[in-house]
Amino acid sequence: MRITVAIIVLLLFGLVRTPFEIALDRAQRDAHLRQTPLDLSLREQVGQMGFLAALSGFRSPLAAVLWIQAHIAWEDQLWGKMVALLNTVLTLQPRSQAYWDLAAWHMAWNASIASEHDKTVQSPAMRERNSRQYVQLGREILERGIRNNPSSRFLHERLGNLLRDRAQDHCGAAEQYKIAASMPGVSDFVRRFAGYEMAKCPGREREAYDTLLALYNEGEQHHKPTLIITLKELEEKLNIPAEQRISSEIKGRN
Repeated sequence: MRITVAIIVLLLFGLVRTPFEIALDRAQRDAHLRQTPLDLSLREQVGQMGFLAALSGFRSPLAAVLWIQAHIAWEDQLWGKMVALLNTVLTLQPRSQAYWDLAAWHMAWNASIASEHDKTVQSPAMRERNSRQYVQLGREILERGIRNNPSSRFLHERLGNLLRDRAQDHCGAAEQYKIAASMPGVSDFVRRFAGYEMAKCPGREREAYDTLLALYNEGEQHHKPTLIITLKELEEKLNIPAEQRISSEIKGRN
């Protein structure tokens, strides 16, 4: 009888406690108080002493040391070693937007461009393939960074830059700039970039026109050569009536 009563009490206690634990867990995650869990794969990457340091709360100093090692690997063009070190840094410091940004830059620009000119690889097709793979790695790094920092306007903007400049994915770039443009504190040039990339995305010409025209009508701060030229091209493409078209004056910078 005592055992039965004890079990019932424990069950009731669990039922009462569960909603509070769920709410607490959600609040901690919303406040980004939960770090990426440390597992055995991290121990293999940083060794026993490094793993113990991470467990002891020294994630940030350990990440800084590993970042220096990654930088040295970059200087020596040891791309595989650099990738492994950068991934470890990102595991240790998933809330550092700068690490995600710089890691993606190392992949999509430094390693990718170096692969294009790697004379140790005889085949141009192989060099091109290697270059594209590093661009893809850079894209995946920023996508992971956004998942870890979903409210980061900065990382959406950086992903837009990568998709525009390195992947020539104008539709994807337009979407990233559009997301960044919807967030507080966005710069005017990001709003314009969203329209420019929409204009290069088949099927989104009307959206691009409406976006850029709205900016044009906001004031002269948006009367940049690229915006005016793009609007005029869209006016032709969309057969906008002459009386609704903007003036031809071009001034300022992009």
